Amino acid sequence: MTNRQRIAVLGATGSIGDSTLAILAAHSDNFDVYALSGHQRLDKLLQLCQQFNPARVCVPVDKVDDFAAKLAQAGLDSEVIGGPAGLDDIASDSQVDAVVAAIVGAAGLSSTLKAARAGKRILLANKEALVMAGQVMISLVKTHGATLLPIDSEHNAIFQCLPPSIQQDNTQIHKSSYGVRKLWLTASGGPFLQHSFAHMQQAGVAEAVKHPNWSMGQKISVDSATMMNKGLELIEACHLFDLPEDKINVVIHPQSIIHSMVEYNDGSYLAQLGSPDMKTPIAHALSYPERIDSGSQPLDLFALSALEFIAPDLQKFACLRLARQAMQAGTQATIVLNAANEIAVEAFLAERIRLTDIADINEQALSQVKVASLTADASIDDILAIDDAARRYTQTLIGQMAGQIAGQMV
Repeated sequence: MTNRQRIAVLGATGSIGDSTLAILAAHSDNFDVYALSGHQRLDKLLQLCQQFNPARVCVPVDKVDDFAAKLAQAGLDSEVIGGPAGLDDIASDSQVDAVVAAIVGAAGLSSTLKAARAGKRILLANKEALVMAGQVMISLVKTHGATLLPIDSEHNAIFQCLPPSIQQDNTQIHKSSYGVRKLWLTASGGPFLQHSFAHMQQAGVAEAVKHPNWSMGQKISVDSATMMNKGLELIEACHLFDLPEDKINVVIHPQSIIHSMVEYNDGSYLAQLGSPDMKTPIAHALSYPERIDSGSQPLDLFALSALEFIAPDLQKFACLRLARQAMQAGTQATIVLNAANEIAVEAFLAERIRLTDIADINEQALSQVKVASLTADASIDDILAIDDAARRYTQTLIGQMAGQIAGQMV
């Protein structure tokens, strides 16, 4: 790589932040950690600041003074800013070349949109930017000359398997000369692939968050257990690659070796393979169109005994079916689904509902929350108004259900 890039890592204390910063540390000649953000694990953020000495740091508003004092005690002079406004400011900072959008949930939406408006190179891990604001996000990227590089392993795999012309302009995917027939998103199947629905009904938090292949945060681990994670990825893929949902298939691949595939009209399937390590797609996006050493363990082809492919059970994993329905209905429905799911997952993690109740709650929210359709020029206020309505409905619904569910769980 020729030019040293200044990187802002939003969501630095999560698993994506860990993998990103490991790569940046290993390639300090090519990258400068310009800004970091954290929300809950501020002790870890302080350690990262001591390691990387960023120019700017964002923490919750009520933690700014305390965190600034701790930085001063450590002999650091990083500027400390707070809250969503601080995230927006970093994302659009003229000194930033690339923004790693790794904040989980709707909290990461505004800063990702700001990065697009500022024409940044965006390494996208935050699902909500596309699930809640797909049309808006893609429109801003194109209007302001930003670069959008997916770092979810599945979307990054598809991106790598597409011709450069489509990588640079997703509308080119419709040219018959490129012959793209379908996209295939692979899914591990999560911790309950070999278990019955009845088993899932009784599963506790510890079992649900124990992913067989990947090391992830609690929320995304629960989403993997219900396959909502794959449903959200399907919605993202529709926006990233400008395709309707019926052109995107989901296949369970328990080994998590093939990260996704592109099916072509001539019968070819191009697949990206690798060890299940997030450093691989992150390194690809950081260095694109060049490549750097990710530090991940090379895949040992001789150790592979079998690669399995299984059709998902849409009764057992109803959230995947709901994601397709929401995508068919439009962005307003994907916002409702995402918001309801976030609230439902929080309730499960708090042991107020069962794992299998998540899909039921999501389905009720989709059918009962009535909102107007959104257009590509919708404002963030329009988006957040739908998100808020869905969250309030879901919280009320869970409150009504909680007593009955508690009795069933005893």
